[in-house]
Amino acid sequence: MEQDFFKNNEKFSGISPEKLEFLMKFASQNKSGNAKEMSNMILGAVNNAKQEGISFTPNETDLIIEILKQNMSPEEQRKADQILMLMRGMRKR
Repeated sequence: MEQDFFKNNEKFSGISPEKLEFLMKFASQNKSGNAKEMSNMILGAVNNAKQEGISFTPNETDLIIEILKQNMSPEEQRKADQILMLMRGMRKR
């Protein structure tokens, strides 16, 4: 994913510079089209963001996930959606 994607995407226009920088670093690492690898990357990124004092709103998180899913086949996208539903269900408990 190109680094300018986040800067040029109007959906990210209100995001803080710290979040934008973090997302660009994360996006440069995302080369996978695999749902399981994506979920592991997201969990790792969440931990790294917490260590840097960065948190994302649910809307920002959903947008990031949709962007990551663009590199996946339809089957992998369905798997990713299932994993995300499980993760969200665990957070609500």
